[in-house]
Amino acid sequence: MTATPPATLRPAHLLGAVAGALLLLAFVVSLFFAARARAPGAPPPVLSTLPAFTLTDHAGAPFGSEALRGRAWVANFVFTRCPTVCPALSGHMADLQARTADHPDVRLVSFTVDPGYDTPEVLAGYAERVGAGPRWRFLTGAYDDVRRAVEEGLKIAMGSTGAGPIDPAEVFHGTHFVLVDGQGRVRGYHDVSRPEQVERLLADLRLIQAE
Repeated sequence: MTATPPATLRPAHLLGAVAGALLLLAFVVSLFFAARARAPGAPPPVLSTLPAFTLTDHAGAPFGSEALRGRAWVANFVFTRCPTVCPALSGHMADLQARTADHPDVRLVSFTVDPGYDTPEVLAGYAERVGAGPRWRFLTGAYDDVRRAVEEGLKIAMGSTGAGPIDPAEVFHGTHFVLVDGQGRVRGYHDVSRPEQVERLLADLRLIQAE
């Protein structure tokens, strides 16, 4: 059997991957200093404000920042063909759905990073498989619109290392969950693979709801 050579990054894709890594590094540094300055019991700091966005949910309806106004929400980033981390990420979101059942105003939002494949119909099937209820929306749209919401708005890297039709193995994206308040302000990034970060996310969610 002939070994498959590793994918080669084209210059534009390499620049995108490097830019995404630098973006994440800058936010990790800012989060470190924000956490050090935060008093015990204080709500999480405001890290940035999202621009307005409108995408399409898994029911085929427009959905975006206007629909989320006045509600705290948690975002994550997946794609339905993901062979690695996405099932676990969706499992963590399902856990948050259960643990926020007594907070009916909280919304959960999963952005696909493979919108060319993940149509509303495809996302609807995925949503059913992972047990998504009415508070949990899956969003897709034109690639540039999704990228603006994810990379420019939520500051999470996404993209592909290949050209032409996208091989699922070439898609990359950030895995942190993002906490956003009802004014569309980013209030935290959480690595939900760590149980203590899940608890921090839930505690911070309650704090911003009480503001």
